[in-house]
Order: sequence, then structure tokens, then C-alpha cells
Amino acid sequence: MPIDPVRISGDTLSATVAPLGAEMQTLRTADGADLLWHGDPRWWSGRSPILFPIVGRAADDRIAVGDFETGMKQHGFVRRAVFTLDAQDDRSCRFTLRDSDETRAVWPFAFGIAVTHAFAGDTLEVAVEISNHDAEPMPFGFGFHPAFAWPLPGAAGQTHEITLANGAEPAMARLSGGLLPPERLPSPFTAGRLELAHDQFEADAMIFPEGAGEALRYGVPGGPALEFEFDNLPNLALWQPPGAPFLCVEPWHGMAAATGASPQVAERPFSQSLAPGATSRFAWRVTARL
Repeated sequence: MPIDPVRISGDTLSATVAPLGAEMQTLRTADGADLLWHGDPRWWSGRSPILFPIVGRAADDRIAVGDFETGMKQHGFVRRAVFTLDAQDDRSCRFTLRDSDETRAVWPFAFGIAVTHAFAGDTLEVAVEISNHDAEPMPFGFGFHPAFAWPLPGAAGQTHEITLANGAEPAMARLSGGLLPPERLPSPFTAGRLELAHDQFEADAMIFPEGAGEALRYGVPGGPALEFEFDNLPNLALWQPPGAPFLCVEPWHGMAAATGASPQVAERPFSQSLAPGATSRFAWRVTARL
């Protein structure tokens, strides 16, 4: 199994992906400009972690599945698991993870996860397939957590914004003690547009449980931008440590535990249940317009 990240390339971009967490480490333009955050721990050591089997926190960092109960830190354990390189060519790579004695100590299911990073022209797709190899239905949450440069290359000193393709004004939620309260706040979007400012994140992430749609643009009006599409990812969060030089654009299918809820994973907002033998696929795609 390789220790160093695997490198793949598209027409104008390249990426590297590490076995640890099957996490993308770099996304660069042909002239070497970084689009992905480089993981400086002074701000945040992550780059593009995969969140499974929970998104966000659980109360007291404990979860339950039926009678099974265990401790679990924010965003689950997969981001710290070592994957196996299953396939690779110049434009794509596929890493896989299967259950083991180690995973069954914290997650009582036989399961498989396949993570594929693949270029098609100027577009990178990151796709995850989760399979239930157990005899029982498997409840879980899933999410992506990629962080992108703010400002984008060539856009220093310019105002950045998020523009939703559906033009919506989705209601916003804010976490309380890391958990999701029932209250919804007015949307910060106007006709699908949100002008970004660092002080918007002083109260932690901006979370949009519903209505943000399946595509958005992040960047400068009329200037450098990243265009995203999402599959099977109905929830969206935007996050940074206030003042950090990156923005996380996080599409999810699942959320932090609700305030006052039980530790049962099946009761978490937007959790899903995968039948025995079934597979669920999630993906995001990004195209750089620089």
C-alpha cells in the first residue's frame, strides 16, 4: 500500500490523494496555483475529509445503534482510517476500505467504502460508494468537507460570493454546543446570492438543512470561480475558522445530532438506512473557471 499520495491529472488541473482517509491533499492548476487548502494546523489540519458514519457531533461524543453504544468523535472515524489503493490510471484513482476488527469496535456493521477521484476534461469528480455487507439495515450519515482557497488564485482583494444555481433563499441553522437546534434563522441569501465575509463565521458554520439545491458557484462575480454540482447531497454547510484563508463548501446527507435527541444514529437529522446488500452513491464535481 502506498504511503505517499497518488497523483492524477486532468486537462488543466491535477490532484493528489492520500491513503489516510482517501483524502485529497492538493488540487492545483497547470501553473501550480493551489485551489485546495493545504492543511496548515494553525487554522485547520484538514483538507478534504470524508465524514462517516456521522456528520457533525453527537451529544457527549457517544452514538448508539440499537443496543450497541460507543464513543465517537465529530464527523466519525473514516477520515482517520487507512484505505487501500484499488485502481489507478493517469486521470483517476480508487481507494477502498472494508470493515475490520478495529472498525467493528466502534461501528457494528460489515460495510465497504469506495472513494474515486476522477478527471473528465476540466472537471474533477469525487464519488463515494457505501455498501452494506451486513445482515441488518445500516443507519448512517455521510458528508464531504473540502476546503478551498479564499481568496482564489488571481482574486486577492476581491469580494467572493456563493451563488446558488436554483436562486433560492434557504433558511439557515446554527449549531448550539455542536448540536442542531430546531430553530431556523432567516436566509443570508438574496435571490440565491450570498456575499461572503469572515465575520459571518464567528458563530461557527452556516448550515442549510434544505433548499440549497444541487449546484453552486463560489468565487468573484465576473472573475475567478469554482463551479460545483452535487449528487444525493441535500444539505449544505459553509465554514471556516473566522479569518482563515479558506472556505469549506460542505455537501452532506446527514447532520449533527439534534439538541435533546437520543444517541441513536437512526434518529439523527437526515440520516439514512441502507438495506442489506445495498449500495448508496454520493458525489460532488468541481470545474475551475479561472
